[in-house]
Amino acid sequence: MGNILPVYKKVAITVARAQGKYIWDLSGRKYLDFISGISVNVLGHRPPAVVKAVKDQLGKYMHVSNLYTDMTQEKYADLLIKKTFPGKVFFSNSGTEANELAIKFVRKAGEGKNKFRIISFANSFHGRSMSTLSATGQKKFHEGFRPLLTG
Repeated sequence: MGNILPVYKKVAITVARAQGKYIWDLSGRKYLDFISGISVNVLGHRPPAVVKAVKDQLGKYMHVSNLYTDMTQEKYADLLIKKTFPGKVFFSNSGTEANELAIKFVRKAGEGKNKFRIISFANSFHGRSMSTLSATGQKKFHEGFRPLLTG
């Protein structure tokens, strides 16, 4: 044990199982999990509708390249556009990837026009890649990674 890179200070609980808003440790002690997920995954633990959807999808295939059309993604993209605003949808695996893409879009739009600067708020968090870390407004996350990217 202990071969995982320490990104956060660990809580002294080893999770054996989880359901809803609760986790249980190896001795069977039950805890109310105030986090119940992290960042983009605040769904609680094993919500039945999500478990069913995952099982249904795994019964078809787990993953296919974006070289192919995926009708599940197409349906979800249509729903997002219908419920939000017209445009195109890009699916990513994390907030870091979504923010990375936003930075790339801004850079592409400003290329050759000397419009490449991106602003972010103090105390913000945008991810752990170099560009998103550079946009993060918390110096504690910058420690050990300087020089940050400019712009």
